[in-house]
Amino acid sequence: MRVLVLGGTGSIGSPIVRELLGGGHDVWGLARSEASAAKLRKAGATPLSGDIALPEPWAVRLPQIDVVIHTACDFSTEMGAVDARLLDALLPALAAQPKKPRFIYTGGCWLFGATGEEVATEETPFRPLPAFAWMIPQLQRILDAPEVDGVVIHPAMVYEGAGGVFRGFARDALERDAIRVVGSEAVRWPLVHSEDLASLYALALEHAPARSSYIGAAVDGLAVGRIARAFAKRFGTRQGEPEIVSTDAIAAELGEWARGRGLDQRLSGAKARRELGWQPKHLDPEGEIARLALS
Repeated sequence: MRVLVLGGTGSIGSPIVRELLGGGHDVWGLARSEASAAKLRKAGATPLSGDIALPEPWAVRLPQIDVVIHTACDFSTEMGAVDARLLDALLPALAAQPKKPRFIYTGGCWLFGATGEEVATEETPFRPLPAFAWMIPQLQRILDAPEVDGVVIHPAMVYEGAGGVFRGFARDALERDAIRVVGSEAVRWPLVHSEDLASLYALALEHAPARSSYIGAAVDGLAVGRIARAFAKRFGTRQGEPEIVSTDAIAAELGEWARGRGLDQRLSGAKARRELGWQPKHLDPEGEIARLALS
């Protein structure tokens, strides 16, 4: 199938591009810059010049496509408005395609809010982090859109080695005396390795029913204190004890979206395993941290 990936050079999109190319799909990626276009070409994908914030020029010149995978988000204060403008331009363009495309929209674990001891599923009501509340009507718009067969995937916290949501731990391990965690050591993050998440998108592309949603969580919840201590041990950080910072402090440093780092969550990926045959391979994040290269 011909697949257009939005955000195809990002931490979620890049592994999806690799997974789809490995599966024999014809992959196109939206490229805002020549650097992004070069990265897509190097991977084996075809770049389509354009910016999600200015969708009108490129949406009207879409090639014939079978699937759109939307993983792009700029984490600015305008991200909701940007996403709405994108769908305003893209959905009519997709309606003009000769065959109804599939549209896989990326939600997120922070839409479920703090779950405590509950393990959230796709049936759990949303209690979104305020910075991402705009996403709920947007994903519902995709599920209801007659122009496309909509599917939503809610990734857990996405990591890859010392990258993704682990990047801050790795940076602190190298540059600070102690690794920072938000709120409490006991805060739990649902986790998924980027390669496992990419395999879920590929399965959803081929097998998910229209109007379905799936949570991409391989580990339902791991305490951030354990993650921080694993990084401190591996990198020989001066202090093994994490430094606790408040959600207000991290929001002041990075933006309101970063309050999500303090959400205590557990999420289940059982539906994806059961219905799509998803089999995540990365189930021991602490072990992977212990094996990280130090150079």
